[in-house]
Amino acid sequence: MQINQLLKDKIIILIDDSLVRGTTSHKIVKMLYDAGAKEVHVKIACPEIRFPDFYGVDTPTKKELLAANKTNDEICEYIGAKSLDFLSLEGVYRAMGFNKRDNNYPQLTDHYFTGEYPVKPIDELGDDKITQLSLLSTASNN
Repeated sequence: MQINQLLKDKIIILIDDSLVRGTTSHKIVKMLYDAGAKEVHVKIACPEIRFPDFYGVDTPTKKELLAANKTNDEICEYIGAKSLDFLSLEGVYRAMGFNKRDNNYPQLTDHYFTGEYPVKPIDELGDDKITQLSLLSTASNN
């Protein structure tokens, strides 16, 4: 059986781990509709990524982050889905076995959702840009 026959006139729920720039989700949603899906609903298994990550993920500016610049409805329209839902921050903490987030001392590194960095970035360059490597510049010169 071909994929088009499997998807024709079906309502699809697409689950993804995250939505950062939206380019991949846009392409996948389009492929599902092109293959005959009646509706595509997208569920994201984390909260909206609104802030850059300087600890490994290559997202140096807020301008690149879809959720930092668009509403949920605008993101949904951009990726071409019928609906779009994100896991809440509270849902992340419950899923990880915590009753709730400790707002004074968060149990998880959640700065890309909240903007509360464990170490305050000190080299803001304007336009919400902070360079990743410069965070290492205060390291030992040994």
